[in-house]
Amino acid sequence: MRIELVPLILGLIVGFVGVALVFDAWTVDEIIIKRERRRRPRRERHRGGEAAIGFGVLCMAAAFIGRDTWAYSVVVVMAGTVLLLYGAWRNRKYLYDMIANRGPLRRRPD
Repeated sequence: MRIELVPLILGLIVGFVGVALVFDAWTVDEIIIKRERRRRPRRERHRGGEAAIGFGVLCMAAAFIGRDTWAYSVVVVMAGTVLLLYGAWRNRKYLYDMIANRGPLRRRPD
């Protein structure tokens, strides 16, 4: 395998992740999970923000595939960065709950 194929393979993998994020943002939640099993309901994510993150990841995949020979690689990276930051900003409360907040039901009493 030639070393020039590594960015193409990495770009395809990142592109599939981006397509999965956009698909997840545009589909209804009840397709996969019929009923919520948690005691405390989850915070609702912002679908536009999730789609923006997916499109930002797709822009990064295009930059990997285009390598440094593509004329628009810098523009695509800047657009992808803006989309990733916008999507993270729109989903900041959801991301905070997923990362930091373990919820009141899991805390031990003092």
